[in-house]
Amino acid sequence: MTVERPAFEGLRDRFGRVATDLRLSLTDKCNLRCSYCMPEEGLAWLSKQAVLSAEEIVRLVGIGVDRLGVRELRLTGGEPLVRADVVEIVAALRAAHPDLPIALTTNAVGLTAKAAPLKAAGLSRINVSLDTLHPETFAQLTRRPFFDRVLAGIEAADAAGLGPIKINAVLMRGINDGDGAELLEWSLERGYELRFIEQMPLDADHGWTRDGMITASEIRERLGERFDLSPDPRERDGAPAERFEVRARGAAAADPPLGTVGIIASVTEPFCADCKRTRITAEGKVMSCLFSREEVDLRDLLRGGAGDDEIASRWQDAMWLKPRAHGMGHVGLGAPDFVQPDRSMSAIGG
Repeated sequence: MTVERPAFEGLRDRFGRVATDLRLSLTDKCNLRCSYCMPEEGLAWLSKQAVLSAEEIVRLVGIGVDRLGVRELRLTGGEPLVRADVVEIVAALRAAHPDLPIALTTNAVGLTAKAAPLKAAGLSRINVSLDTLHPETFAQLTRRPFFDRVLAGIEAADAAGLGPIKINAVLMRGINDGDGAELLEWSLERGYELRFIEQMPLDADHGWTRDGMITASEIRERLGERFDLSPDPRERDGAPAERFEVRARGAAAADPPLGTVGIIASVTEPFCADCKRTRITAEGKVMSCLFSREEVDLRDLLRGGAGDDEIASRWQDAMWLKPRAHGMGHVGLGAPDFVQPDRSMSAIGG
């Protein structure tokens, strides 16, 4: 790919944003079928040959860190724990980058057996997707009866020291939209950091509607029935979640908070202007924006004998063309000119 862009260091785009947070997918496969992400029958998975090898992953991360200013790494999927060599990948990344924060986003179904090995390999912390504390609702949302395995996996991660543990929750109207306060209380009691995420148009069934989703405003209103929320005084610094300090309902503002809660309002209160993320899919394609319909292949360079400089340059080319917001020239998920990406979240990497 050839683009006219000025010479510069790092992963800069035309709007002055610089990406330092790398989200790298280890696999498109998943052992759940969450309705806001994947159809019940699953998807056509990538072949083993199509997915980046462990060596290719380590090399790409090295290029990102050593040449392009990447300062944080999140391993995603699909479900990264279904990859048999996930512990070895983390160990190799840690050996190459002793000071790099390395997080992993998981559904925790397979975490009980892997939490301690991942910690020993050098994983910094985990994010766990959990939308409800009710087994029946969990089965309805994920189409799998693995609720107890998820809770056991979270407990194993806590015991292994993979904290602070962050819990990611999506509230779906008519299914679990009344579970938010209960999830928050449960998280606060255990010292977990809960993040609510507005449902985004990244479902494989393309059934998302702007009117059907639970908004950040609704989430705050429902949490406010049980808790008092106040803005977290810490700098947001490009983080996707807006954080709030949480206190018991009616508590004095001077009382210490019970903890914090975050809300990621990609749809109704977008933060595109401060985005610091760059994404690489499981088969080695750069996605400059989660909603971009343009992808730039790095795998062909990796397997074609290209040097690190050439790979870094193509990565920079991809990020230079990053759209202003939501894959377009303006903010507007649900706008008339928004076109949902062909890939679902599991195929992109969260």
